Amino acid sequence: MDAQLLRSTFAVVERRAEHAVTFFYSHLFWHNPGVRELFPKDLTPQRDRLFAALTHLVTHLEDPGLAHYLGQLGRDHRKFLATPALYSAVGGSLVAAFAHAAGAAWSIEAEKEWTEAYGRVAELMLAGAEESAAEGEPAWWDADVVGHERYGDDLTRLTLRPRRPYPYTAGQYVSVSSLHVPRVWRTYSLAGAPRPDGILELHISRIEGGLMSTALTDRLRVGETLRLSTPGGALTARTPPGKPRTYIAGGTGWAPIRALLEEAAEDEPELAGRLFLVARAREYLYGLAEAERLSVLLPGLHVTCITAAPGRPRDQATERLLQALRASVQWPAHDVYLAGPPALLTEATEELTALGADPARVFHDRLPAVGRIPARPGSRAEWLLEPPPLHWHNPEARAPREP
Repeated sequence: MDAQLLRSTFAVVERRAEHAVTFFYSHLFWHNPGVRELFPKDLTPQRDRLFAALTHLVTHLEDPGLAHYLGQLGRDHRKFLATPALYSAVGGSLVAAFAHAAGAAWSIEAEKEWTEAYGRVAELMLAGAEESAAEGEPAWWDADVVGHERYGDDLTRLTLRPRRPYPYTAGQYVSVSSLHVPRVWRTYSLAGAPRPDGILELHISRIEGGLMSTALTDRLRVGETLRLSTPGGALTARTPPGKPRTYIAGGTGWAPIRALLEEAAEDEPELAGRLFLVARAREYLYGLAEAERLSVLLPGLHVTCITAAPGRPRDQATERLLQALRASVQWPAHDVYLAGPPALLTEATEELTALGADPARVFHDRLPAVGRIPARPGSRAEWLLEPPPLHWHNPEARAPREP
C-alpha cells in the first residue's frame, strides 16, 4: 500500500467528512435499494461510526495489529448480517464518495490505492466473520430480561439470562439491540465477572434523547428479549500477581471496575491497591454497598468515595478526584484501570501521566461516539492551526469508553 497517498487523500476527504458520508449512504442506497432495510432510520450515529472506523484504519496502516483488529471487526459485523455482496457494495460506494469529496485531489492512482486497500480490509473482515461462524459463534445472542431495577431517573440495572452460554472476560463490554429501536446497537459494559449461572448485568445511564438508553430505561419490561453482540474491549486484568494497582470508576464506569474486582477477589484476594469511586452526588454512588462488600473480600484494597459538594456542579467531582490522585503516591509502580465518562477519562489520564504513571499502563476503553461528526476546519490554514482530534472505536482497544 502507498500509505502516504492514502493518508493525503483521506486528509482532504476528512475536511468534508459530513458531506462525504452523506454522499456515501445516498450512493449505497440508490444503487442497492434492498440494503436500506439493514440500517436504522436515524443514520447519524452510523455515519459517525463509519468515519471513525476509517480514521482508525488510516491512522494504523503500518500497525501489525491491524489485521487482528479487522478480523474482530468482521466478527462483530455478523450482527448486521453483512454478506460478501454487501461488503462489495459498500466498497464501491465508499470509493465513489471519496472521489466526489476529494475533488481535484483525487487521481487514478488514489482510486487504485483505495480500491485495493478496501479490498484487503473486506478480505480480513470476512475472514474474521467466517472464523467466528466456523467456531459455532452465533451472529448474536438472545437474552431474556429477568430483572429491571431503576435507581432514580438516570440509572437502570438490567439483569439478563442468555439463552445460550455467553463467553466474555471481566471488564469487557457488549453491543445491545432491542425491538423497541430496530436495527440500532449501543454498547454497554458488562457489570460483574462471569457467573456460574450465566446471568449478566448491565448498568444503563439514561441519556435524554438517547434512543437506546431511553428505550431500555422507560419501555423495556421483564420478559422481553434483547440481542447481544460478541463481547469487545480490553479493559481486562493484565497486572502480574503481587503488583499494586489502582481502579478509578466514574458513574456507570463502576460496571467494568466491579467486574475486575470480583475477578480479583476470586483469583488474588491478597491484592494490594486503591479504588476511587466517583459520582456527581452522593445519591449517585449506587455501587457503594458493592464496593464495601468487595473491600471485605480484598482487605488490601483501600476505597475512596468522591462526589461534588451538595448544590455544586458535577465537574467538581472530577476536580476532587484529581486532587485525590495528587495526594496519592507511588504512581510509577501502579497499573491503573480507568472507566467512566469521556471527559473524566481524558482529565484523569493526563493527571496520572503528569504524576509519573506509565501511560502504557493506564488501561481504559473508549466506546464509539454517537453524536454527529464534529465540524471540520474549512480551510487549510484552519486545519494547520487547529486540527480536529481523531476518534475511533477498536473492539479490542488496549488504550482508547463511555460505559
